[in-house]
Amino acid sequence: MIRLFLDSNVLFTAAHNPEGKASLVIELAAGGKGEVVSSRYCVAEARLNLERKHPAALDRLSEILRAVRLVPDVAGEWCALSLPEKDRPVFAAAQRCKATHFLAGDRRHFGPYMNKPKVTMGIVIQTVGDFLSDITK
Repeated sequence: MIRLFLDSNVLFTAAHNPEGKASLVIELAAGGKGEVVSSRYCVAEARLNLERKHPAALDRLSEILRAVRLVPDVAGEWCALSLPEKDRPVFAAAQRCKATHFLAGDRRHFGPYMNKPKVTMGIVIQTVGDFLSDITK
């Protein structure tokens, strides 16, 4: 079974753009194609950014979260990758919940690890677009 861990920017994008790819991924997974998970840390960051930039999308975030299982936050020192401090607890939570995929839009920090599951303890780190491309092949 596919277990998708969503980073905060994916949650933000899905809430802000209900017709976009991030929303589609959540709908597909919630419709039986897998499980969608995230952490309270990611939800808090997405919520904060929506409050600042697109407060009208906060209700949509609440709707999305009905389809997302929240997993416990994990201390950053559990992260096996060399990431900035703010990203370590996020990837550590994905590791701890045995995510098969980690979806993020942050190419600057996660880019060097994208599509390299041998380096990322079996987790496939991808953008939403790359993930959708892979599952439609």
